[in-house]
Amino acid sequence: MLLVNRFRFVGVAYVAVAVSAVLGAAALPASAQPAQPDQRFRAEDFDYGSRFELPEGEHPEIWNPAKRKLIAGGPMIGGTVRATDARTYCAMAGAGYDFLWVEMQHEAISWEQVARLWRTCPGPAAPGVRVAYADEREIQHATDMGSLVIVVPTIDSVEEAQAAIDWTYFPPIGRRSSGGGQGPSELWNDVPGGYRQTWNANVVLFLMIETLEGVENAREIARLPGVTGLFAASGDLGNFSGFGQGDAEYEALITEVADAALEAGIHACGPLRWADRPAFTCFQAGTEAANIRRGAQAEIQLAEERFGRTGSGGTSMTRSGAAGVLANLTAECGSITYADDCYAAAAAAVTAAGAMAAPEQAQIRQRLRDIIGANRSHAARLREIASRGGLALDP
Repeated sequence: MLLVNRFRFVGVAYVAVAVSAVLGAAALPASAQPAQPDQRFRAEDFDYGSRFELPEGEHPEIWNPAKRKLIAGGPMIGGTVRATDARTYCAMAGAGYDFLWVEMQHEAISWEQVARLWRTCPGPAAPGVRVAYADEREIQHATDMGSLVIVVPTIDSVEEAQAAIDWTYFPPIGRRSSGGGQGPSELWNDVPGGYRQTWNANVVLFLMIETLEGVENAREIARLPGVTGLFAASGDLGNFSGFGQGDAEYEALITEVADAALEAGIHACGPLRWADRPAFTCFQAGTEAANIRRGAQAEIQLAEERFGRTGSGGTSMTRSGAAGVLANLTAECGSITYADDCYAAAAAAVTAAGAMAAPEQAQIRQRLRDIIGANRSHAARLREIASRGGLALDP
């Protein structure tokens, strides 16, 4: 019995000593605790490697023809494609444009259809696209399918702009993942220096400023590394402001976007009708449908002029003077997609009518009336344009 008690006492004493040791350690001041280094991985402390760097002394070759044009100072001109027919796309690709802007924001086109267009005719115009928004899926579909020019609409904030940069560029500039696709594996697999190594130097990224919030943040957006140019959206800046081209309020918005781009040392972009504005060096031209109309009308007008000279094919040329003007009105205003393009066509028609005979003036007047009848929301502005030019539309 005594022996058992002695063991029990010794055990209790041992536990008491152990507990005292633990409590004593806990009571030590923090400064006396042994330092435990934090061994966790931190991405921000990581130094990016040299795997994708070119050999020392070499610089990325610019193999993207659109980027070469911009580096030379421009002007860079892009045609607009809304169709899905490969023959139409190829005709546009060989027409002389620097790049083609496939419309994926406002058209019901699939990426499979776009990929087929680019695979059929990857040049000479560089493949480009206006995506729907600054999104990983949208932009990486575009780049992986072969686009060399990325246009992102409705950029309102620095955060949205940074997202567009992230999904357009490979690390260390952006966050584009390396997923293959026909772009890197087929269309551009043998570019000088290698696709992955030279992509960041060759891609063109245009951010569209379309809203009042976008204009407010344009200067901060323009300064982000990776932005090639700001595109002043001629139609939607009117849509979001309630003013149009020629109005002081509208022109101030356009000037603010252009100044933001120039201040940051990047390009200011706009519709081709702004080619006479010295701040702008990159432009969006007409659609394939408009080009078909204009080309057909030019061919017909040339034929009519020849008929008139030779006496062939009938007599009167009363419609030939107005023919080109009427064709342009139909192309831009028959189905109004970009209101300012229609207004510009209307202003040109009114000006041209002033030098025409009465029958031709009547043709232009009637065409404008037809357009107004089919587009009531644009009626007031079109009547104002006609009135300013001295062409009365009222019976």
